[in-house]
Order: sequence, then structure tokens, then C-alpha cells
Amino acid sequence: MDLISIIVPCFNEEETVNDFYNVSRDNFNLIENVRFEYIFIDDGSTDETLKNIKHLSSRDNIEIHYVSFSRNFGKEAALYAGLKYATGKFVVVMDVDLQDPPKLVKNMYELINTSDIDCVAARRVDRTGEPRIKSLFSNIFYFIINKLSDTKIVPGARDFRMMTRKMVDSILSMTEYNRFSKGIFSWVGFETKYLEYKNVERKNGSSSWPFWKLFRYSVDGITDFSEVPLALASWVGTISFILSIFGMAFIVLRAIIVPGSSVYGWASLICVFLLFGGIQLLCLGIVGKYIGKIYLQTKNRPIYIVRETK
Repeated sequence: MDLISIIVPCFNEEETVNDFYNVSRDNFNLIENVRFEYIFIDDGSTDETLKNIKHLSSRDNIEIHYVSFSRNFGKEAALYAGLKYATGKFVVVMDVDLQDPPKLVKNMYELINTSDIDCVAARRVDRTGEPRIKSLFSNIFYFIINKLSDTKIVPGARDFRMMTRKMVDSILSMTEYNRFSKGIFSWVGFETKYLEYKNVERKNGSSSWPFWKLFRYSVDGITDFSEVPLALASWVGTISFILSIFGMAFIVLRAIIVPGSSVYGWASLICVFLLFGGIQLLCLGIVGKYIGKIYLQTKNRPIYIVRETK
């Protein structure tokens, strides 16, 4: 019997852990000749999430394991830890809020068993129930990153996917500190089949991904898989320098041809100073973002720290 590992990152999900387990178990029981192991990653929750997971692990005969972090290290660290602890022939990554439909796992298993592919991923075809501003910025992010990076990311693709052991081992070989899983899944290669589904709204609890956190995550994704922002900063500096040469030439010629005209235009001069000062700060910020990532990587800090595990 094939063993499928189900990785479930959790952060303050006391209201959803039991529902997720009950719904997923009922759906997984429909898959024949397969056994499952659950690996819940408690990402430093401050509520009763870990307590509920422990209760599940002592209730059923199904293999239920958990890894509890010493603090909140983020979903990317939780995914990496789950992949390291998974022992199954196939590995599934799922969110605990049931926005990743458990019923799709059966289709994933059938596809990956009958086709010469290493990954079956879920892709949302709509965003029903999601704020329009969030959907707009999500579409903008996919457009930008696919224009700037050679690593293409399918719009609407979720972390929810089933992978072969070969692909999981390849992902684990990437031990970088700054992780962006959607990009990593694509970067390692391997043929991927996408299953489309309509958006499922969260039933209990609230999302731990506010707009600003998603925005920072998207910026990390772009800088992790593209050097174009650095090149853009260089081009902006070059163009600004060329324009300033033409501007100085114009000022000198005007002072020669029209004596006394150089006294006027102080307001526009201030605007130009502010413009180029802003451009310089923007370019420094872009460079600083990359330097910050290098700084964190060279520290060689662990991606996560385990407080307890079963």
C-alpha cells in the first residue's frame, strides 16, 4: 500500500483543526489501497491548536504526527519542516482551513499514478468571496513576477499539491533561508499537472494573512526569483545621469543666450531635486532588500526551531 504524507501547517487554528481532520479523513477513506500519515506543523500557535492536535493523535489509529515550533517562523518554514518529516511515497501539502478541498486528493493520486508526472497541483479559477482589492493585487503580482522572472508561476496556483518523493527530495536540497514555495515548486522543474477548481471560502476562524503581510510576501517572491529589480535600479540611475547632463547643458546655453534667465525657476529646481532624491532612495531600497537577504543567508541560522514533536 502506498503511503501518502499529508502536511498541514497551522497557526492559531484551534477552530479548524478538528473540522479539517474529520472532513479529510472521510474523503481519504474513499481512496483504495492507500494509507495516510498526517503531519501537523504547529507554527508557534498561542491558542489551543497544539492541544487539539495532540487530542487527535491519541484518538484514532491513523498515523498523526505533529511538530511544534518554539515560536512563529512563518508558513514557509512550516512547509519545509513538513517536507523534512514526511516519509510517504507521495507528499501532499494542504491548508487547514479547508480552502483546499480534500476531495481533490483522490483525483491527484489517480493522475500521478497513471501519468508520467511528478506533481499534481490545484489551481483556483475564480476568487469568489475574496475582497476585490486583494484579487486585483494578486493578479498584478502574477503579471509582474512572470514578466521579471524566468521561473514562471501559474496564476491561481496554490501550495495545495501532491508530489513524488523525487520532487520532494529536490525541494529539500534547496536549504535557502528566504523561501518562496510557489517559486521553488516551479524552479525545481518536474512535470506538473494542474487541477482547476472554484474558490472555497473559509468556514471557521480568520485568515492569518492580512493584506500587508501578503504584499511583503509578494515582494519577497519577486526578489527571490528575479534580478530584474537590481538591473532596473541601474538603468534608472543611468537614465537619470544622462538627463542631468542634458539639463545642465540646457541651463548653460540658456544663461549664455538669455542673460539673467538663470535666476528664475527655483520651484521647478526643487521639484527636480525631490524627484531625483526619491529615485536614489528607491534604488537604494532595492539594493538594500537584496543585501538584507544575503545578510540573513550568511548567518546560517536554522529555518525553524522545534520545541516538541511526535
